[in-house]
Amino acid sequence: MYEVRLLTTAEMPAADLAAIRRLMDAAFDDFSEDDWAHALGGWHAFIGSADDVVVHAAVVPRLIGVGGHEFAAGYVEAVAVRPDLQGTGLGSRVMAATNDVVRARFELGVLSTGAWHFYERLGWQRWQGPTYVRGRDGLLTRTEDEDAGVMVLRCAVSAGIDAAASIACDARVGDSW
Repeated sequence: MYEVRLLTTAEMPAADLAAIRRLMDAAFDDFSEDDWAHALGGWHAFIGSADDVVVHAAVVPRLIGVGGHEFAAGYVEAVAVRPDLQGTGLGSRVMAATNDVVRARFELGVLSTGAWHFYERLGWQRWQGPTYVRGRDGLLTRTEDEDAGVMVLRCAVSAGIDAAASIACDARVGDSW
């Protein structure tokens, strides 16, 4: 009954995408259209059907700079569990599939959260260095308010990165991190 499905946005039936969007609205009071746009264009790990998606996480490609080196990163977005199923292990199952996508297709995994303990159990590490956003002009803007929330999942290529180095993402509409 609770099988994890993994599809790209391009492969997703419109009804499944609509069910995922409904889950985001049920799980978050302030899930915006920008947040939704950030979750599209990559892979979706989810449990449920077009009638009722109960767990979801997306991995989208982003370029992330760490200490002057650029990594092809899998950025995790739109992680949610239907409120009545939180704490049942379903979120961990979906994140395990998400971790597999990151490790198979990217050089580094990145996400931003306040739920560190959940992700730490799954191999994610809190970033210790300063965070920045890179503008279209290439200039970096310090994002101190994001420092405590950025986490990484190391892959073979990024295994030796210094977690105290600076980390930067490209600016985008809505929340950059």
